[in-house]
Amino acid sequence: MTLLLTRAADAPAARYRRAPRPLLAAVPWALVAAALAGALYRADVPAGDIALYGLYLLAGVVLPGTLVHRAVRGSRGNLPEDLGYGAATGLFVQIAGWALAAATGLQALLICWPLLVTAVFVAVPGLRRHWRTANPAPLPLRWSWLMCGVLLGVVAWGAAAWATAPLPPADTLYYQDLMYHLALVHEMTRSMPFEVPQLAGDALRYHYLSDADMAAASMITGIPPATVLLRLWMVPVGAIAVLVLAALGREVSGRWWAGPLAGGVALLGLPLGFGAPIEAAGGGSLSFVSPSQTYAMPLLGLLVAIAIDLLRGRSLGPAWFLAPPLALACAGAKSSALPPLVAGLALAGLVVWWRSRRFPRAAAGLLAALVAAMLLGARLFAGGGAGALAVQPLSVLRWLLPYDRTLGAADGVAPDGLIAPGVQGAGMDGGWFIAWLVGWWLLAQSPRLLGVLSLRRRSEPAAWLLGGMVVAGAGAAWTLWHPSGSQLYFFLCAAPFGVLLTVWMLAERTRRWWVPLCGLVAGALWALVAPAVAAPARDALGGWAWVLAVPVLRTLGLVLAGAILVLALRRRLRVLVTAGTAAVLGASLAAGVARHIETLSHGTERSQPMTSRLITQEEMRAALWLDEYAGNDDVVATNVHCVAIRQIRPCDARAFWVAGLAGRRTLVESWGYSDAAVAANGVGGHTYMLQPPPDPLKYALSQRVFTDADPADLDLLRREYGVRWLFADARAGAVAPALSTLARPRYTSGPVTIYELDGPR
Repeated sequence: MTLLLTRAADAPAARYRRAPRPLLAAVPWALVAAALAGALYRADVPAGDIALYGLYLLAGVVLPGTLVHRAVRGSRGNLPEDLGYGAATGLFVQIAGWALAAATGLQALLICWPLLVTAVFVAVPGLRRHWRTANPAPLPLRWSWLMCGVLLGVVAWGAAAWATAPLPPADTLYYQDLMYHLALVHEMTRSMPFEVPQLAGDALRYHYLSDADMAAASMITGIPPATVLLRLWMVPVGAIAVLVLAALGREVSGRWWAGPLAGGVALLGLPLGFGAPIEAAGGGSLSFVSPSQTYAMPLLGLLVAIAIDLLRGRSLGPAWFLAPPLALACAGAKSSALPPLVAGLALAGLVVWWRSRRFPRAAAGLLAALVAAMLLGARLFAGGGAGALAVQPLSVLRWLLPYDRTLGAADGVAPDGLIAPGVQGAGMDGGWFIAWLVGWWLLAQSPRLLGVLSLRRRSEPAAWLLGGMVVAGAGAAWTLWHPSGSQLYFFLCAAPFGVLLTVWMLAERTRRWWVPLCGLVAGALWALVAPAVAAPARDALGGWAWVLAVPVLRTLGLVLAGAILVLALRRRLRVLVTAGTAAVLGASLAAGVARHIETLSHGTERSQPMTSRLITQEEMRAALWLDEYAGNDDVVATNVHCVAIRQIRPCDARAFWVAGLAGRRTLVESWGYSDAAVAANGVGGHTYMLQPPPDPLKYALSQRVFTDADPADLDLLRREYGVRWLFADARAGAVAPALSTLARPRYTSGPVTIYELDGPR
């Protein structure tokens, strides 16, 4: 079986029909491009920006990346997969160019970087062959149409997010992480070393490469960073991830249809619910509010493809030189991306060693490179929340509503020991309740975990790699503790590869095409029509256990009826297993797509937040004015620190919008994500975002400038901290009238007045 699968992957389309006509093959891809452009235009993106960003993607990312990928790993024999892998490689090539520019201060020349890479493949005779698809083995037109459907789902995912995040200026409240990332995008346009934009002078330690990629796109195209982040960037990166997972799915299984199915379920699918009143922790692996998670997916997929090549005995050749820096890029994209891959590769290497009785030097070499990249990445990029990870088994239960409202009601905001208080005092009934919650979570996550059951002694090492990844990701999620539940990102980074293993298992068992098709349709229909179950009226163990059990019992009843029908028709057990696996995948995909469509249809109807939390158009216009007229390295002092904007005690210090929209470093804006605040989580019974400012003296000085307007304080701000601008918001606190006599008012918008401090730059 291993030999057959390897040959099928090496000759990806040998048994497929001849290539479809170019114009006919281009129709589904043109449809996706038109849908994306139309959705962006409806989301208030100017047509010129859409066209310019599209040109940047093609000429600055996809083209150079495809040429480099073909030179390093060879052609897949068909253009779509070459472009998918190539686009992922292009993201890596672009980040390498950005790093060189940021290290040397030559950001103005960044536009030349993709042109330089492309020019090399024109000038060097030995590289010109990579402009053509080598050993053509085209995929059927059906593959393109299925991928069209999946990519339209990615567009729907993006459009649903855009409906709840208008472009500035607007009367709205952005999810705090979006403004945090927007500030980092601006920071990435500066030269190394980087600083925390909300706390000027503090060294930045964060997995910021997704922000760097957006910064590179903004610098090259001239499109505002807010438009890049909130509109243009996310869907193409998600689509690249889908294409990479689809190529991997076809390669490991040898079935053309496995690619679209794997890509769609892996990145659009959700945990199974079938009408349950809650969703299992660990949802989709694409996240609009976590650009780092989305950005890690195509890079990690490319690295997994290289590891699978090695485990299947193929010579990596130049890919040996690509793997270590690519692994470092994965660590800089998301600190939770590499650990599951390291665990999976270690397991696969042990399997190879046990079978062959020979030490797998190649696998060990790649593993060493990954471990080195992970450790270096932890030193360069991991900060803030990464330092708050602690060991506490079952801590994910805190993020499941049935536990949080019953046993975990008094668990608090800190780990409070190796075992959470709610688990320690659960008793017999609570123990059974916890066991049921864990079992329910495993059932809900079955699209990602089911493939592990296919692992057996004779499975090829690539399957053990994928299985090891998803088991390690789930294990980390259930073993570690984080104040914001970020341990789940270990699972979300590995989950798409668990789906890949499940699809591989399905492809191995499929003998007749109609069996998985019927299963997919049945699962999708049940996911859409399953009756919803309401949450219990009282937060009691029995009530929550029952409302979670009802959807499971209904589904098991349908499965039993289907099994009886299959056996009555004298079909083998293999047919039942194949159809059941396909139904699980179809239900996951349907649930994800339905969620995005529902959000899209109701997104603009969402209720506005309370006035004290709302950021007004006038405030946003003031911040955008500062972005236009302030120097790129200017420092701003502001009295905006909290959410809600009117300062309260304790202050929720996640008001990142001044640094985000103004695009300038602030002396002290919000400190909720700082290393010091996260490290203090639990002090005084407060979570990290409610902790006091890490530098009380600097904070007090910043506040006095606005409330007292003392000339000595203003002079100290200018001389010691390089502050040039004051962003005074009357909604955030009282502003002394005398301030206008000591600093020059430059712009007023609603409650905001911006002052410029005179003096040398």
